[in-house]
Amino acid sequence: MKLTDLLRPRQRSAFALPPWLAVLALMCALASCKSLPDVEPITPAKPAPTIETARGTLPLKQASLLTSKRWANAGTDLQALAAAEEQATGVPLIAGNRVSLLFDGPATMREMMDAARNATSNINLESYIFDEDEIGTQFADVLIQKQHDGVQVNVMVDAVGVLAVKPAFFDRMRAAGIRVVIFNPVNPAKAKGKWEVNNRDHRKLMIVDGRTAFTGGINISSTYANSSLFRSKYKKAKVDGDKVGWRDTHVKIEGPAVAALQYSFVNLWLEQAGSELTKADYFPPLAPVGDKILRVLATNPDGDFEIYKSLMVAIAESKKSVHITSAYFVPDQQIVDALVAAAKRGVDVKLVLPGVSDHGMIRYAGQAFYDQLLAGGVKIFELQIAVLHAKTAVIDGAWSTIGSSNIDRRSFIHNYELNVVVVDPAFGGAMESAFNEDLRDSKEVTLEGWRHRPWGDRIREWAASLAGYWI
Repeated sequence: MKLTDLLRPRQRSAFALPPWLAVLALMCALASCKSLPDVEPITPAKPAPTIETARGTLPLKQASLLTSKRWANAGTDLQALAAAEEQATGVPLIAGNRVSLLFDGPATMREMMDAARNATSNINLESYIFDEDEIGTQFADVLIQKQHDGVQVNVMVDAVGVLAVKPAFFDRMRAAGIRVVIFNPVNPAKAKGKWEVNNRDHRKLMIVDGRTAFTGGINISSTYANSSLFRSKYKKAKVDGDKVGWRDTHVKIEGPAVAALQYSFVNLWLEQAGSELTKADYFPPLAPVGDKILRVLATNPDGDFEIYKSLMVAIAESKKSVHITSAYFVPDQQIVDALVAAAKRGVDVKLVLPGVSDHGMIRYAGQAFYDQLLAGGVKIFELQIAVLHAKTAVIDGAWSTIGSSNIDRRSFIHNYELNVVVVDPAFGGAMESAFNEDLRDSKEVTLEGWRHRPWGDRIREWAASLAGYWI
């Protein structure tokens, strides 16, 4: 979430901030600035990571045997990486899952609505944005019908993300019996606890019957359902302004890891609603359904920076490649240093960043780091055929992360975010394939060319970088 997300419509000029938003930004700026932790090199205390299964925690010897078998063809020491990541985050891996990649809004919306229509017990939906538009109304109609059918539906949306949505849209859901929570109201009089307007729920999550979960970067909105030309036979050399699609990534998860995702929803619901969920079978027994091993990282402003630490450890442990796709890239110096250090030790470090953006100011703030990154051997590419909204990374072709968190301090420090880490060479191969296609649709930024950019752009970068902590 960005402060500039408060602006509508979503296509904005680079620095068009209304007076009331400037006041909000000033309020935030007056609050104490939190800093990200130093992430030092980690020597794992044990040779293999902790593995949770449907039957409980595996003994260390069995965990080591399982990961050795699953990761035998990884070409990198995934056991050491996974153990170091666990030591940094305190979060175990979960085995026995099926994970399916979903690209762009239309495919994701179809899968999510189909899953919702097949629900028999409960649907828990958490989204930063839930717009009252064609897609949002379709989704609401599906949820209302399921509630009428006896399925308990619970919806949690962020107050800033739905600021432009008329209350009647959610009142219609409530009238049907759906329980709706507006996360962290902008109006302090409506807050149930401590009013923290700067802390937003940026997660995107839907869990159906406690057995199937969807998460990633896609909100419930027609904007995000405007598909990009990813894997299309009809790619154009030039995108047409308002008609440009949105390039995003989501995942569908089945298996024991769904319980961890469900727990993240229930925990935040209790914190915000101040009451328990309506009775339903939210945690059914979950048998193994696949061979994917993953880690669920649900972070909050009072937490321990698990998503940030996970990414830092993976970059530091990289041996062959670091391939990052980032919609809003305004890193802190520690991430910049880690990327440059990886490039200098021979790792292929490539970033796919926006060439077309819905947040001009954020794009300029990220570009303020280009010179340092390019000079350090990091290769930068800007996607040309779509608005980039994906938040993914694949490291050494075997460690992958997909989720809601951007690479910026707002996501790492102030937002409630949700990422999943999948440690699997086959899944990593699918992520690499998607990254390479985005690479083909991107324009490389070279150091020589960058240093000849217009002075007007340099001034915008400098000005945007001053607000880099808050945007």
